[in-house]
Amino acid sequence: MTAATLVPTELTAGTWNIDPVHSTIGFSVRHLMVSKVRGTFDTFSGAIEIAEDGTPSVKAEIDVTSINTRNEQRDGHIKSADFFDAEKFPTATFVSTGVVAKGDDYELTGDFTLKGITKPVTLKMEFNGVNPGMGHGPVAGFEATTVINRKDFGIDIEMPLETGGTVVGDKISLTFEIEAGLAA
Repeated sequence: MTAATLVPTELTAGTWNIDPVHSTIGFSVRHLMVSKVRGTFDTFSGAIEIAEDGTPSVKAEIDVTSINTRNEQRDGHIKSADFFDAEKFPTATFVSTGVVAKGDDYELTGDFTLKGITKPVTLKMEFNGVNPGMGHGPVAGFEATTVINRKDFGIDIEMPLETGGTVVGDKISLTFEIEAGLAA
């Protein structure tokens, strides 16, 4: 398979900037062993570069201080040294290292850095197509998901429950719903 066949032909060469107004970065984590807390990161940026030969690359930054779980007290605790240590590590980053077609979908691999620790991750990615846009050029849509272990990134706080288990689960599900516009 050549590099040109790794991305859909509708994605023309150039820079596709992530539109934060029409995109969402969300997460969920097990809480008290029985439910999930969900949240978003409200501030992020990034771009998808498509080379002339069709080879894609992705770079993104997430402002971890923009975490929003709809609970100010919890958000403050997550920003603290117990979790993100956001004062010292205010940004998480993703830099792609490759993409592979998997049927109609893709696997996007890359290096994810959180709390100063970089680990390889694989995102399952769905391409939702390209639209001519609304007078500002074409836009493309993507949805990607992955699961990371918080302890791999130095978020190793233990909050055991009296009855067994923990307050916060180890697995974090990340979902990226991205709309990107082709730069002029």
